[in-house]
Amino acid sequence: MKKRSILQTKAALLIGLAILTHSCNTKTESPMTPSIESLGAIQFRIARPTNNLQKVVKFYKEVIGLKELGAFSGHQGYDGVMLGLPDEKYHLEFTQHADKAPLPEPTKENLLVFYFDTPEKYEKAVQKMAATGVPAVAPENPYWEGKSQTYEDPDQWRIIFYNGTFKSGK
Repeated sequence: MKKRSILQTKAALLIGLAILTHSCNTKTESPMTPSIESLGAIQFRIARPTNNLQKVVKFYKEVIGLKELGAFSGHQGYDGVMLGLPDEKYHLEFTQHADKAPLPEPTKENLLVFYFDTPEKYEKAVQKMAATGVPAVAPENPYWEGKSQTYEDPDQWRIIFYNGTFKSGK
């Protein structure tokens, strides 16, 4: 009788250990940190206020080459324009309030990075910036030196043209 109870105890411990080991090695997701797949999002927009809406829109359309996706005016005191890449998955929204309220100052580390998949496309974009009179500025972070050019938009928010594409560390 004692042997049977010791064997049952050992078996229960081994089963418990197996369950514990399995649960530690199984990737689980917290409901507070859902993956993008479970979120279901297919687009994203970055919105930023400005007190220079016309200048900023002109810069991003004519100098950078983004496409105007939509615009609104007089919406509860706000005007705005959405600009983006041709596939419309990623876009920027610039808004301006009629009162032109004080806005947060950009830092030199607020960056919008454009990646180019060939050196020729990168060089063409850099040459276009030079031809339109937009000067390159020194990047704050030395990581960008030697592989990109940094510029500022009319509000002094930073833009980087990167000679290459982003690859995750996977």
